[in-house]
Amino acid sequence: MRPALGLDLGGTKIAAGLLVGGRVLGYRERPTPREGGEAVAGALAALAREVIAGREVAAVGVGTPGPLDFDRGVVRFAPNIPGLENFPLKARLEAALGLPVVVENDANAAALAEHYLGAARGAEGSLYLTVSTGIGGGVIVNGRVLRGAFGQGGEVGHVVVDPEGPLCGCGNRGCLEALASGRALERDAAYVFGRKVSVPELFVSEDPRAQALVSGSARWVGLLLASLQRVLDPEVIVLGGGVALGGGARYLNAVRRAYRAAMRNWHPAPVRRARLGRRTGVAGAALAALLEVGGVPDGAGLTLGKEDPG
Repeated sequence: MRPALGLDLGGTKIAAGLLVGGRVLGYRERPTPREGGEAVAGALAALAREVIAGREVAAVGVGTPGPLDFDRGVVRFAPNIPGLENFPLKARLEAALGLPVVVENDANAAALAEHYLGAARGAEGSLYLTVSTGIGGGVIVNGRVLRGAFGQGGEVGHVVVDPEGPLCGCGNRGCLEALASGRALERDAAYVFGRKVSVPELFVSEDPRAQALVSGSARWVGLLLASLQRVLDPEVIVLGGGVALGGGARYLNAVRRAYRAAMRNWHPAPVRRARLGRRTGVAGAALAALLEVGGVPDGAGLTLGKEDPG
């Protein structure tokens, strides 16, 4: 199988690498341009050429934040990247590179990476949840992303868990993102302590108020995972993102306790830490491209280290 190029488009950086036999090679990062969609597309194309460097590549995948039109490869908007409203990223990159391009939501790309290469490898279906500044997720069924009829599948951060809760950026009240994300933790900490407190500060603090905020956030995540388990019944749940991983064992164990308590009389899937680190987005974007141009044959040639026992 020829390698695929993965591009990871983020609010502060773009990254690229070749996925070869389950390993990301030639990984590079650059700052994300702030001058609009054309500048972003140009920077992605330049970085892609640098990494490809004359090699034969099957396809190019791009992981991007925000909602998108998957079939046309159009980014509807990206909250932290100016000038990407209804931007035809697929068309621009195909014209620049002369290769087939697949544009995928970044959380879906991460879900694919963990499913094929990481904590959920070997599972029939998996659920990926990233708890970071915001909250996103992806659902993998039979090796493919569950998109839904209108492309809204996997938006787990916008499941309403408290209808009387705080206002979310999506316009609803009480979404998981408004209650348990890094942004929500910092908002609540500022109210409790009367000053700005970062998420890393909360994690290392021995102040009971800080610990209560962290455990409360973890509890919301665990409760949502239990609800999603009963609806989707994945074989494995993978938890990633800066908040989820930055909180260490204390945070993960708090999520698992809430999850298992809410799964009483039901069969719980294991909840595992994401394993792939900063190259997750690049690997997932490349996998998204490979799936569209010919599929990933039962994980053949893909490598994996020791599993988290969950």
